[in-house]
Amino acid sequence: MILFLAARPVTAPPVRPVPPPVRRRRRRRSPAALRRVLGPYGRIFAVPGTRAFTAANLLARLPMGMFSVSAILMIAGSRGSYALAGAVTATGLAATAVAGPWTARLVDRYGQARVAVPATALAVLGSLALLLCVRFGAPSWTLFAAYACTATTPNTGGMARARWAHLLRDDPRALHTANSFEQAADEVCFMLGPVLAAFLCTGLFPEAGTLTGAVLLLTGVLLFAAQRRTEPPVAPTSARHGAGRLVTSLLPLLLTFLATGAVFGSLEVVTIGFTDAHGQRAVAGALLALQAAGSCAAGLLYGVLRPAGPADRRFVRCVTAMAALMWLPFAAAGAGGGALLAAALLLAGMATAPTMVTGMGLIQSRVPAGRLNEGMTLAVTALLTGIAAGSAGGGWAVQHLPAATAVGYTVPAAAAALAPTAAVTAHAVRAARRPA
Repeated sequence: MILFLAARPVTAPPVRPVPPPVRRRRRRRSPAALRRVLGPYGRIFAVPGTRAFTAANLLARLPMGMFSVSAILMIAGSRGSYALAGAVTATGLAATAVAGPWTARLVDRYGQARVAVPATALAVLGSLALLLCVRFGAPSWTLFAAYACTATTPNTGGMARARWAHLLRDDPRALHTANSFEQAADEVCFMLGPVLAAFLCTGLFPEAGTLTGAVLLLTGVLLFAAQRRTEPPVAPTSARHGAGRLVTSLLPLLLTFLATGAVFGSLEVVTIGFTDAHGQRAVAGALLALQAAGSCAAGLLYGVLRPAGPADRRFVRCVTAMAALMWLPFAAAGAGGGALLAAALLLAGMATAPTMVTGMGLIQSRVPAGRLNEGMTLAVTALLTGIAAGSAGGGWAVQHLPAATAVGYTVPAAAAALAPTAAVTAHAVRAARRPA
């Protein structure tokens, strides 16, 4: 028996295969979870495709706050003339005011992707031509010609708002939230853009700001145009005519945007002049950043709130509040406290975002669906024209009035006081056109 057992082959126990290590899959947030976490903003970004086009558009929009500062630093650094730099940038602004609405009409007619990409390519070539003219000492007139070519830059913020208006056309509350987000994004881009431009031009080389802005603009527009599923349809044939009629119907609103732009332009120049007169020019950037931060925070908060009452009346209330709060910097500067001025600019900035959000909502509601880009570009053109006029008025006040006193802040306060008049006129005209 023992010999038999010894003769049996000894077999090893079966080897069980070792299971591979379990990889924890990264859970993706569902649209419902995104809505719960971010509230109303999660609700709009749960719509498919919105996060992709928003990220690309922000990349394309950031250079909008870089180009003017970069051009001024680049030209003034090489030619030693801030007057020449200011004249070149003013020429580019005037060219944009003329070419912008036409570019927007082409976008509405042929689609965002077909028009925005070649228009951006031409604008980038203009920026690069300006860079080369400055770098190699070309005649001064070439700077004006090169910078004027950048006027074909498409209104990237308007194209994003047009996509939101198309996607959320049946949900007014969500569209209000989207418009609030876009206004906050504008404030962030125009707050970070000049800082980035100044860092690049002074820390690397004078042309670095313009070069970086051109690369960011082209890359962002290419990525934005690639998001075809969220692109709004082109305008129908019946909506392609009557540019003069569109301007006439929006004229009271455009005048309000003009006055609001004058507030922005004059407030910036007067603040720089006031701090410079007190030997604290370096503080001006921080003060203006506070004003933009207040507007950004108010825009995000305004998007969470439910709109109450008709949009026309809300718009009148917003511009009236802006006109009242714009007297705070005058009072704070008169008191002579830097901390008081900072708090006043922060509070004054909080009135501008609701005004812009409500105004853009009115533009969207009064413009045919196929001409949204053109309507919003007209509003931006009025805003830019107001900024130019406000900068000129603020510069005159700083030059001819006692800059160390608070009297310069009467210019943005006076510009803000014109906005309620235009808004009330717009409301009255709208009411008169309604059938009895």
